Amino acid sequence: MNLILLGGPGSGKGTQAQKIQNQFGVVHLSTGELFRENVKNQTELGTLAKSFMDKGNLVPDEVTVGMVRERMKDPEIKAGVLFDGFPRTIAQAKALDDLMSQLGREINLVLNLSVSDEEIVQRLSGRLICKKCELPFHKEFNPFQTCPYEKCEGEHLYQRDDDKPETVRARLRVFQEQTAPLIDYYSSQGKLVTVPGEGGVNEVFESIREVLEES
Repeated sequence: MNLILLGGPGSGKGTQAQKIQNQFGVVHLSTGELFRENVKNQTELGTLAKSFMDKGNLVPDEVTVGMVRERMKDPEIKAGVLFDGFPRTIAQAKALDDLMSQLGREINLVLNLSVSDEEIVQRLSGRLICKKCELPFHKEFNPFQTCPYEKCEGEHLYQRDDDKPETVRARLRVFQEQTAPLIDYYSSQGKLVTVPGEGGVNEVFESIREVLEES
């Protein structure tokens, strides 16, 4: 089973991807992690990607696809893969189709986590991070009460620039322009299933589980 998980920033993709991996045995392939691994290990592709990132430029699709291609050679992925954060554009989706075809595989199902823009702004703009231990908190859902390490009184909490409301809305606009068209792309292939992404984590996963077990 080869899957793609779509959804805007803050839609809960990472959390649900981990639960899908644990329940169904597919390998969670996050392109964010893939980039960090390649850059850290100074692979040829990682070095090339870093040369673009250091200049503030987008990494070309062929570099990203190359990293995915190398990762797909891992024997553990034979049982199935869950793409998270890739593809982000129609061009990447077509490149992934070509890659999967070359490997004698195909994308079986695309799960689209549907979360309203206002819900996403609320989720992300309430996040706070501790500068010392880097633990995440949330003003509403997980407020700071006591330090788990008993080292502070919350004085090190701060909000990342990425989590400020105006930045979140800008990220959502980019998502709508670049990634949302993938919904129509995969829908036209009969592979897209939209799952409500609002509600509790377990509630959302239950909806995903039902879809996957019926597929």
